[in-house]
Amino acid sequence: MDKITHQDLQVTTLGECTLPSPFINFEKIEISPTNFVDETLRVPINILTGGKHEEPRLSFECAGIRDKIFFDPKKVRAMIVTCGGLCPGLNDVIRGLVMELHYWYGVPEVLGARYGYAGLTENTEFPPMKLTPENVSDIHTLGGTILGSSRGYPGTEEIVDNLERLGVNVLFCIGGDGTLRGAHDVSELILERGLKISVVGIPKTIDNDVPFVYRSFGFETSVEAARHVLDGAHVESKGALNGIGLVRLMGRDAGFITCNATLSSGDVNYCLIPEVPFQLHGENGLLNNLRKRLKNRKHAVIAVAEGAGQHLIGDAANKDASGNKQYKDIGDFLKAEIKAAFKEWDEPVSIKYFDPSYSIRSVPANADDSIFCHNLAGFAVNAAMAGKTDLLIGYWHGEFTHVPLGAAKKSKKRVNPLQQLWRQVMRITGQPCQLWNNGSANSANKNSEA
Repeated sequence: MDKITHQDLQVTTLGECTLPSPFINFEKIEISPTNFVDETLRVPINILTGGKHEEPRLSFECAGIRDKIFFDPKKVRAMIVTCGGLCPGLNDVIRGLVMELHYWYGVPEVLGARYGYAGLTENTEFPPMKLTPENVSDIHTLGGTILGSSRGYPGTEEIVDNLERLGVNVLFCIGGDGTLRGAHDVSELILERGLKISVVGIPKTIDNDVPFVYRSFGFETSVEAARHVLDGAHVESKGALNGIGLVRLMGRDAGFITCNATLSSGDVNYCLIPEVPFQLHGENGLLNNLRKRLKNRKHAVIAVAEGAGQHLIGDAANKDASGNKQYKDIGDFLKAEIKAAFKEWDEPVSIKYFDPSYSIRSVPANADDSIFCHNLAGFAVNAAMAGKTDLLIGYWHGEFTHVPLGAAKKSKKRVNPLQQLWRQVMRITGQPCQLWNNGSANSANKNSEA
């Protein structure tokens, strides 16, 4: 990870804000000056102080309503795009953006790009959808996204050319790492051309791996759904002699869903994540430890993140449309290895394999996530209308923040085996430390967050 500096955390603006916020004379409620956020307000990255090696404190700009805005709302044409895999809460964010733009700022036109970044090109097969309060009124009750989504990135020049052609001056990009990298590239070209188009990202990933975002929307809903699957796996494992409930959960490079679902379940015996390589064979390996557990307890539950154990399977050769490595199926691999080991030992075993990946990410947002989505949408609109660009809306120490996309691009968010989350997992599962050899926990990325 590149070192983050104070300069990296400075937010880019399109120009001076000279127009009074419509909130000042809003007809329905009384807005006092204290409701507006001062530009100098900051949220520190590290709230802890002191220590022998304390460095100057880095901080984020605080999100919120400004008393002066950059864009004249009546002249704004906004565009929303959803990219990457599905995630609980996508429709909630779309609805929140439309409602905020329409009712609070009086923006006359909001468009939705169809099927990801491909829908932002001139030659798209599917023209943008007009979004109104009427046609988004009940979409928050549905999973997925009414705009459709896709992976891949057609090219920065083509996207910016089309935004200019369509007269779009505010673009909201809802997606994960790849989407936000694309948004950063679009922002940079827009600034290079001297265009007045604000680009604001809203981080979306059930993996919860966007840097400087304590929690991304849809994560809590996904953990809740995963917990129900783990509960079912526990029941199945106890229903047979030497029963094993094996559950593969999402998490390509980060194990946050698997860790948190494990903690919420309380019945998982082995939690396997990408950040902590584990042994499979040998005296201290997973198979031998699993054999001992079955002799003592007659059942076991294993939760494994999709990106875990790739060192055992071999490097992935293919990539998806977003450039991500297509990992091999750790669930099928473990199932086969467990069966082969117990066959060699001539001992019975009954494996029930669960892969709930798509069902977990396609459900509607739960109550807490739905509220969170509407908050993210509101803060994204406030930032865009104030002419801020090349940023994402973060959530840090209970405050909503502006995180420059360039800074997010420099960092990675991973489970740190040396910190609290993994220690809690180890305690609740009782899994042995010897499962992870060669000091892998100590060699973990010390810049990862948990």
